[in-house]
Amino acid sequence: QVQLMESGGGLVQAGGSLRLSCAASGSIFRFFDMAWAWYRQAPGKQREWLATISRLGNTRYVEHVQGRFTISRDNAKNTVYLQMDSLKPEDTAVYYCWIQGDYWGQGTQVTVSA
Repeated sequence: QVQLMESGGGLVQAGGSLRLSCAASGSIFRFFDMAWAWYRQAPGKQREWLATISRLGNTRYVEHVQGRFTISRDNAKNTVYLQMDSLKPEDTAVYYCWIQGDYWGQGTQVTVSA
């Protein structure tokens, strides 16, 4: 069994930054050998993929966050991060982390005020 716990969400003004964290637990899993991803879901919209980091550290982003968001991982801590800069009101959503094997966190709310 894998548990993912996100943290770091909150309220921020437009132009500000937040760093989300997602910590995994479940001792039988080799987290360092897995891909991770971040998604978000805004009210009334479908869940949207944002970024992926491979087990080797290669990253990919959806176009409209490229250059503003950075995904990273700390294998020693079984944790993935999403650094979000230059935030916009349209970034307001619940943000979810995902790990290979189709495990999801419970989500953390990010609200960006104009």
